[in-house]
Amino acid sequence: MSNLYGDFNQKIDYVFKVVLIGDSAVGKSQLLARFARNEFSVDSKATIGVEFQTKTLVIDHKTVKAQIWDTAGQERYRAVTSAYYRGAVGAMLVYDMTKRQSFDHIARWLEELRGHADKNIVIMLIGNKCDLASLRAVPVEDAKEFAERENLFFMETSALDSTNVETAFLTILTEIYRIVSKKSLTANGDLDATTNAALLKGTQIVVPGPESKQVQGGGCCGGVVVARSNH
Repeated sequence: MSNLYGDFNQKIDYVFKVVLIGDSAVGKSQLLARFARNEFSVDSKATIGVEFQTKTLVIDHKTVKAQIWDTAGQERYRAVTSAYYRGAVGAMLVYDMTKRQSFDHIARWLEELRGHADKNIVIMLIGNKCDLASLRAVPVEDAKEFAERENLFFMETSALDSTNVETAFLTILTEIYRIVSKKSLTANGDLDATTNAALLKGTQIVVPGPESKQVQGGGCCGGVVVARSNH
């Protein structure tokens, strides 16, 4: 997918801020490192405060700079909340599929996100560490049901072996681009009211994954993406 990534000398058409949220030690920093630098650290330490990295890519012939923000999951860092969410157009809610408690806390993280972020933010639920299939504590069906109920995209990933990491980031960034570019057209008067109304109905994106047949056997949930509506 090397053709997706832009030249550093290119003009930047869009800058999209995406935030990673979830409990401590679910792998948020590892997901960011895998996507931004294709790295994984076996002795990763807990994030202190807020960090962010950028990656430039091309979507629909437009150069997009993704600004991915990562924050500590510990409660003592919640004071950064409002500034962290400000300007975010996408969010990844991350849990560890081997730790049920991290999934049970997702509802609280989602409530906080919706309380501080823009109402049209694109949200993806991420079940990380799917390489540890034998230790699974969160059934795929539970995560799917939650994602469908809350109108979220959903995918399982492994920062360790790279499963679905790039696909997850590209999916959320492409959906953000779809929404933002359509809004630009509307602002320019290039869409009529009927077309604009249709844009608010949400689009289902199906991303095929090589591990999709393993879902019943407890392996990674390959490329599951749930339709969401933009309201």
